[in-house]
Amino acid sequence: MSRTLQQGMALITITCLCILSYAFVDIQTALWFHSLGKNRVYELFEKITLFGDSLSYLVGGLLLFVVFRKKKSSIAYSGLFLFSSVAASGLTADLIKYIGGRARPTLYFSDHLFGFDFFHWEYAWTSFPSGHSATAFSVAMLLSMLYPRLRFAVFFAALLIAFSRIFLSQHYISDVIAGSFLGIVSTALLYNHVFKSKLDASESNKI
Repeated sequence: MSRTLQQGMALITITCLCILSYAFVDIQTALWFHSLGKNRVYELFEKITLFGDSLSYLVGGLLLFVVFRKKKSSIAYSGLFLFSSVAASGLTADLIKYIGGRARPTLYFSDHLFGFDFFHWEYAWTSFPSGHSATAFSVAMLLSMLYPRLRFAVFFAALLIAFSRIFLSQHYISDVIAGSFLGIVSTALLYNHVFKSKLDASESNKI
């Protein structure tokens, strides 16, 4: 099976999952998690969700590139890869958010507003896709490529971060599915078309 066909099938599968979640699951699960209220588990996920914020990864990646670009190219390109992956997934997520204008769960809880109302900039109308999920899975995909032995651990961490957005009633399930897929795809594309050759070359220079 060709890579193009695999990518097409993956896109179709994720699209179908998002549509099914939107139609049958999103509201019910959002209401259920909202009904749990704020407890110790809620407070735990409030801390976990912070790891989905993109700023620390952007700054960290850029610093690695600046500090090591003349000293150790492998670390420098890894940092630039991190910066680029998180930036690409984040900017793409923001563009879709503002164009789509999907109401967040809080609007359903307060006013029973659900769905899309295009071209909104307000936070309450930027639910789809989840930016935290995109960041988490972008970083997880990158780390799994650079450190394959950590694959299970980093994807499990990303899953927890993505789930935190649902538990905290910040996003619907379909938002998280789309954001997670966006993070994985953006990182894979950047690796295959931009950074693979640079990272391979920097590794070969060590020999």
